[in-house]
Amino acid sequence: MESVPVRCPVCRRDHAYITPVYPCPCGAPTAPPLMRGAPAVPLTHRTWDDDWVSVRCHSCGRRDQWPHPELCCPCGAVLRIPVRPVATHGVAPPTTPGPSHIPLPRTAAHPRPSFRPLVIRTARDAVSTAALYLRWLGYRDVVQPEARPSSRIDLRAAGLIAQVDATTRPTPLRDVECLWLNALNSSVSGVLFSLAGYTDEARSRADGLAIPLFVLDLTGTPQPVNGSADELISRGP
Repeated sequence: MESVPVRCPVCRRDHAYITPVYPCPCGAPTAPPLMRGAPAVPLTHRTWDDDWVSVRCHSCGRRDQWPHPELCCPCGAVLRIPVRPVATHGVAPPTTPGPSHIPLPRTAAHPRPSFRPLVIRTARDAVSTAALYLRWLGYRDVVQPEARPSSRIDLRAAGLIAQVDATTRPTPLRDVECLWLNALNSSVSGVLFSLAGYTDEARSRADGLAIPLFVLDLTGTPQPVNGSADELISRGP
């Protein structure tokens, strides 16, 4: 982990900021490259685009979006730590280039019986169907809270959280990013279910973050819509 000195431009207090480390899908630890000596900038207005920064994995060369490093000063100021931009030229490609996502064959470790769907008539039925499906996949201790928490997490299981979007509009990009951040903070995986499908931006970000996406039809049968969902069906928890 890299540590850099940071001075708050509001109260002039000095801090030692430690770079957050995130797991790349290849398994290697990845951290945003901080700009030593560059002044921190007080954050006065937050946008989703500015909250993310491009980071390249030094092991596999994969480029992903990660949360922009921030520091909360005791004076109340939120400081954005400057990050070196990822070079777009002069970077050698991996020795053995290949697709960033290779679906696994659809062969589960243990054969499962056929999934018995639950007809969806209400939003609660959609959550119940997702819970049944996660149990069918092999997740243990699937818990469905009586009331939806502020985090919008509808289901929890051992090593997993899941969100179910039962609205009639396609699930947006923000829902994917919120689920990913909640899963990252809890050190678990995340899965998303939707009745109306997903926007193109949401599907693209889910592919980059390796979040399984499923669509629920009214018969209660979840269908995978990206490679991560196919892999989850193949390998299970």
